[in-house]
Amino acid sequence: MSLYQLPLNRVIERRLCRDFYAATDPSVFGPDGEVSEELCKIDVVQKELGWIQGAMETAWIVGDFVMAIPLGFIAERYGRRTVLLLNLVPRLCLLVWAVTVGYFEHLLPTKALLASPMLSILGGDCVFNSIVYALASDLTEDRLLRASYFAYMSSTSYVVALVGPALASATMTALLWLPFYIGITLLVASTWVIRTLPPDQALAVGPESAGSSDSSRQPLISSPVLKALDARHSPIQAITNRFRTMRNILTTRPHNFALLLLSMFLTSLASADTKLLVQYISKRYNWTFASAGYLLSGKAVVNFVLLTIIIPRLLAWRSSKRRQDEPQDAIYLTYTKVCIGISILGAMAIAMSDAIYLLVPSLFLYALGSALPIFTFSLLKSPAVSPPVDTTSTIQEVAGLAEETQVFSIVMLVKTLGSLIGAPLVAACWIRGIALGGVSLGLPYLVSACCYASAILVVCGMRINE
Repeated sequence: MSLYQLPLNRVIERRLCRDFYAATDPSVFGPDGEVSEELCKIDVVQKELGWIQGAMETAWIVGDFVMAIPLGFIAERYGRRTVLLLNLVPRLCLLVWAVTVGYFEHLLPTKALLASPMLSILGGDCVFNSIVYALASDLTEDRLLRASYFAYMSSTSYVVALVGPALASATMTALLWLPFYIGITLLVASTWVIRTLPPDQALAVGPESAGSSDSSRQPLISSPVLKALDARHSPIQAITNRFRTMRNILTTRPHNFALLLLSMFLTSLASADTKLLVQYISKRYNWTFASAGYLLSGKAVVNFVLLTIIIPRLLAWRSSKRRQDEPQDAIYLTYTKVCIGISILGAMAIAMSDAIYLLVPSLFLYALGSALPIFTFSLLKSPAVSPPVDTTSTIQEVAGLAEETQVFSIVMLVKTLGSLIGAPLVAACWIRGIALGGVSLGLPYLVSACCYASAILVVCGMRINE
């Protein structure tokens, strides 16, 4: 979807700009009927662009958040592949609808774009990430190896973040609609990748399987949550049971679990400023969106090197130097505080950068905080956060796996809730910043720095003892 965000900004800006100048100053239109992008950085256009983008992001997150539990039930009953395939539908519609509204500008108003994000009821980032992180977590019980897996997963997303903006910048320069066509092709091709995933297999529970350790220990990557597989329960009953289980997890886990969830909520709220970055660069420094895309790819280089090379090696080195009486999870907690602290400094630096030569190092500093999810997700498996479940019997083992998947669902819901509040908050701060002008354009990033500061205070309340 990184191919989609950058050109979408330009598509919306182009429509708003044409409408504004058609009513106020038709002389700025060129022979080809277009308005120069430099003339579109005026406040009235950028405010409307910020509002539409904020509304689209909020609509996407609302549908994702509301349907996270029902889609989780579908994943458990009909398989993870089914939900991953459903996830492709709203993403395809986003791209197709953007092209449609862009082509038929005399028939469809710009705000018609708000319709497509509502299809996130078929699946959004919350469900997708919940499934993917649960798969990665199930691959191993080794904490160091699991943290490395999370690092590789994050680095993969940053490879996309690295290639996506640069590819979008290059292709939209040649043809504005080309990034959308490429995105549609890639999404269609991803259906083949999803179909290659191993099918979900239920762990056999019964007298014959209880005595067989081999049959009761299927590969964890293909083990679904089994509660929803019981055909005797209706979907409504299954979803009700899901909420009951989640409430039980929240009330029975240690205090550290609640603090970790709160920190994830605050950091997710703070990171909502990421979607604004391209418009922020374009407006504040009067850059074209294509040029801003190349700068974002440079930021992604830092993320990629950090997550694929530095963090795995740092974890391996730190593990080899760890004292016998020093808990591994205490190290993760320390790194969590460091990452949040770096994010505070990075967000403040971006807000105060009044020139592009100040913004570039600020972006790279902010990128160093991108390792945060590696350590927060690793802390989820800490005994001080998630006490180990008794797995002496097959039934207890199955219950433990079910609860583990529920924990990841809760985490993704909390992070999505943070994004849900963050999206309109960042949009409102951006519109207000444009109205005030000057250094106030950095208002969204000052708010993000405050959220990160709140998160580090919460994390400091956690205690890891082994």
